[in-house]
Amino acid sequence: MGIQVGGKKGVMADMNVVPLIDILLVLIIIFMVITPLTPKGLEALVPQPSPSQQTPDPAILAKTVVVQVSVGGKLKINQEDHTWQSLGPRLEAIFKDRAEKVAFVKGDEAVLFADVARAIDIMRGSGIDKVGLITAKLEAGQ
Repeated sequence: MGIQVGGKKGVMADMNVVPLIDILLVLIIIFMVITPLTPKGLEALVPQPSPSQQTPDPAILAKTVVVQVSVGGKLKINQEDHTWQSLGPRLEAIFKDRAEKVAFVKGDEAVLFADVARAIDIMRGSGIDKVGLITAKLEAGQ
């Protein structure tokens, strides 16, 4: 605070706001630098149900890759049995020539979420850009 002496009004106190503005500018700069460093979650796609009368296109079905996680850690890639160790190399082989790297994960109702998250992690590590989730209601067209 500053004090002015003299004049007709007598002693008058003025607040010095310069240090306050300096502190606020430093805080703004700190927050602007920290904001882009915040971690992001996984991006997930949820396919939209198609109308019940419409039959799926066979060309699209041939390109679709679905990793199914069952109870007990059993894995399937498009009805082909696999283990946790063979999942990553097999997905890399499937997607090495494809431009669109999109796959889906389907988990049974009783499967632990940790198993589904492990499958998603292996899929992302295999170079798949987008991972979609398939639920029982979505598969039934609801």
